[in-house]
Amino acid sequence: MTTTSYRITRGFADIGDRQIHYRRAGPAGERPLVAIHQSPGSSKQLEGVMAELAALGRDVIAPDTPGNGDSEPLALPQPEIGDLAAAAFTAIDQLAPDQFDLYGSHTGASIAMEIAIAHPDRVRRIVIDGMGLYSGGLQSEVLDRYAREIAPDAEATHLMKVWHFCRDQHLFWPYYNRYTAEGRLPDGLPDDDYLHDFTVEVLKALRTYHLSYRAAFRHPKRDRLPKITQPALVVCSTSDMLFEYFGQVAELIPSAEKVELKAWSDPDHHRHMAEVIDSFLGAA
Repeated sequence: MTTTSYRITRGFADIGDRQIHYRRAGPAGERPLVAIHQSPGSSKQLEGVMAELAALGRDVIAPDTPGNGDSEPLALPQPEIGDLAAAAFTAIDQLAPDQFDLYGSHTGASIAMEIAIAHPDRVRRIVIDGMGLYSGGLQSEVLDRYAREIAPDAEATHLMKVWHFCRDQHLFWPYYNRYTAEGRLPDGLPDDDYLHDFTVEVLKALRTYHLSYRAAFRHPKRDRLPKITQPALVVCSTSDMLFEYFGQVAELIPSAEKVELKAWSDPDHHRHMAEVIDSFLGAA
């Protein structure tokens, strides 16, 4: 195992009259791993696992999804996951013009799934990390309450609203379920630097962050997962608020492998995750 450290660089790719921002790490490879982040936030939240994958010799490209981080939003009032996937693929096509592997987390998992379904000749293998199979009352509730619109105001209450929104996602599920024992998550808060960075990334996209979130809540994942034809790995941390769906997601993908990841609070979480993904992907 190499211990070479790779700097995470940043750039932009054009998609029509808009731009997608991305991060990249690792040695240049013929078949990179494209990693698509969760909502809210950006590829900034993937830097930990990117660094570990780069140390294992992986070339990792992580775009910010449209309307998140430093990527411009789509000119659609209500984009769907298919729209976000098509825009992401246009950018990926410039950065990885041949075959590539694919990883997606939460909202990013839905986007990655649609890219894999639409481009089976380009996506060799796919990793799904955390996916919620919402239905019925919970689906209606999260659509109505989870990804609320937050507007800037002169008293700067929007700054505190976003801070608490980002903080409480690590404490409660859903984040607004603060008053029941069942709503508590197991791990507690990440460190202050991570929480600061997370909040800043959401603030960058304050006016549009909710659009991809809502698209993921609406997305018919149960219908779409069986259409994945590539070798697939389903992973999920025991800390993940979506861990209850872990087994169901794996069962819906033909011949999928599944691996339980260490807790987010475990110091070896990112290393373990990178080793699991690297082993599944095989030779770079």
